[in-house]
Amino acid sequence: MAPMTGSLENLTVLPDAGPGVSGDLLSHVLAQIRLTGDHVRSHEVAWSKVLELEADAAHVLVVADGSLDVEDDGGERVVIDTGDLVLLPRGLGGSRLVASASHASVIVCRFSFDPHSLRGMISALPGRIHIRRAEGAGWLDGIVPFLMVEVTDDEPGAALMISRIIDVIVIRTLRTWVQRGHTTGWLGGLSDARIARALKVIHERPLQRWSVDTLADAAGMSRSSFCERFAALVGRSPLRYQNEWRLTLARNMLVAREARVGEVALRVGYESEAAFSRAYKAMFGHPPRDEPALPSEKRLQK
Repeated sequence: MAPMTGSLENLTVLPDAGPGVSGDLLSHVLAQIRLTGDHVRSHEVAWSKVLELEADAAHVLVVADGSLDVEDDGGERVVIDTGDLVLLPRGLGGSRLVASASHASVIVCRFSFDPHSLRGMISALPGRIHIRRAEGAGWLDGIVPFLMVEVTDDEPGAALMISRIIDVIVIRTLRTWVQRGHTTGWLGGLSDARIARALKVIHERPLQRWSVDTLADAAGMSRSSFCERFAALVGRSPLRYQNEWRLTLARNMLVAREARVGEVALRVGYESEAAFSRAYKAMFGHPPRDEPALPSEKRLQK
């Protein structure tokens, strides 16, 4: 297969999220996944040689030329061809990356997720998301030449540019993955038309006092079927999800220093600052007053 070439014209054109999925809702949820990219590297891997990565670090890999085999502990082998992308949200784990052609030219992007992103978001992702070149709707073709510029860029602002690029790539990858309809976890909830309706009202009206019954009505399902389906797809109960979403919004306000703790508590539906602080500490491991601020340059980006 020919090496990748192309322009960036498709990189920022968002694909349809798929049947039953609200694109606005998907963007809203994905915006809560905060990540920081710290480097982009180009690797040339000879046939049968292993591409070494930090086992536990999150990576995005794009094969610019040749092919790689992903070999799992259980003996499963997946071929990553020219133009394909692989997202490893929790790192390689016990897998190996081996050049299966005469060579493999690979662009490797390393990044880290904010561990306090909406609970369950990252843990619910599969260990490996493979997007084939043909599934990329053109946007994959524009990535490699753009990344190659950043590999050698040491100009001021290069680190910020790398983080922004990786952020776009990860979000585009997740959107494409949802579009394929083979999702589980909270993304699976977005691809289920009925559960997506319930998620949509939670996100659009986080301060409303939703009950399981009213959310089931929004989904057009019986109470029992809704609870079972929601938990199976999203990984938590509807009301727990709503509470975690409120607290995630609260954390975003706190790190941006938009308001004091008491005001934030009221904004996300808590009548008592004490109750808010208890719930916040239970979710994030520290009280809201101890939440560190975003660096000033990141607050300016918002």
